[in-house]
Amino acid sequence: MNDHASLRRRILVTLGVIVLFRLGQSLPAPHVTVRAPEADHPLRWILDLATGGDLSTLPVFAFGVLPCLAARPVLRALTILIPRPAALRAEGEASARALLRYQRWLTVVLGLLGAIAVVVFRGLDFLGGAVAVACLTAGAAVVLRLTEVITDRGFGDGVRILLLTQVLAVLPAEFPRLYATKGWAAIAVVAVVTLSITVLTIVFAQAQRRIPVQYAKRIIGVRAYGGSPSYIPLRFPQSNSPAVLATVLLSLPVLWPGVDWLRDEGNPGRIAIYFVLVCLFAFLRAVGTMDIDQVTRDLVRVGGFVPGIRPGQWTADYIGYVRHRIIGVGAPCSGVVALIPAVGLALLDVSPRVPFAGVTLLVVLVFLVSVALDTVRQIESLRQRERYEPFLR
Repeated sequence: MNDHASLRRRILVTLGVIVLFRLGQSLPAPHVTVRAPEADHPLRWILDLATGGDLSTLPVFAFGVLPCLAARPVLRALTILIPRPAALRAEGEASARALLRYQRWLTVVLGLLGAIAVVVFRGLDFLGGAVAVACLTAGAAVVLRLTEVITDRGFGDGVRILLLTQVLAVLPAEFPRLYATKGWAAIAVVAVVTLSITVLTIVFAQAQRRIPVQYAKRIIGVRAYGGSPSYIPLRFPQSNSPAVLATVLLSLPVLWPGVDWLRDEGNPGRIAIYFVLVCLFAFLRAVGTMDIDQVTRDLVRVGGFVPGIRPGQWTADYIGYVRHRIIGVGAPCSGVVALIPAVGLALLDVSPRVPFAGVTLLVVLVFLVSVALDTVRQIESLRQRERYEPFLR
């Protein structure tokens, strides 16, 4: 009964935080006049995905998890530029807690800056602006705490779960709009694109090449250790960054002066170049994700070896050979996955109204699948741990 009670408690905590989060995104800040949603703007729906779709009404949680998302890369950049965070990053557990504290403060500061920008943009008076800034900044801090509650007492990463909540709250409203302009053909194309990306993302996330590893037996005292077979799992790292980077490069007018067709997302030539760039960036990103020499040294240190391969440099060459074959297949597969929404939405010709629609749909679908897979893995891991916990005491 303990495992079921623990699972039930975690599920209830997660659902309760999600309900509280959505209530905060629908509760207007005091002394602020609620405006009707503005007319369709080409980039409004992307802003809605990032903030939860209620920025026009200026609720207490107006920014959603956007400050939490932005704080991580900003802090990562600061660790490179500023000596103090860089030194903390190289230290132990105490430094990790200090970096986490800096990330929390940075999230609140980003919420404050965003609140000031929104108040200045809307032209509020001094009293209303001060109250709005205080409420929006406090809302960013509360959202930060809600993400930590989910991470510590619920399921999954809190930022990812609440971002998933925002996406699911905003995305369904786009389908009636698409149907109103393109009819049932749009629904069919989006359904095929969604199903294809979901299936391929799950297949790529679960696929792995296992390199067998054998550990030498060691006798310590009267006990023998090691000797059991294991494996090194090699996967192609999934990421949305190659598609995003390729889209940004193709959309910068500074890089392509006078070449307007490269910014037309439905142009066949642009789609072909987009596919090549995604494959290239995916290959370059995958190459730097694993230190083969460090893996080989760790194997030698613990007495492990690949059957039929001599330890040392021979093992490193073999692992590198297998890994490069995986990358050589995985990079074109990433290009194909990125190509599916681009081609599907090009058939519907929605890019003039919704720019970056293909890469946004790809990022959203891959994110939804990855969050769902991570949550299922955590639930299964918790069930297994609590099932075998009485035998480990």
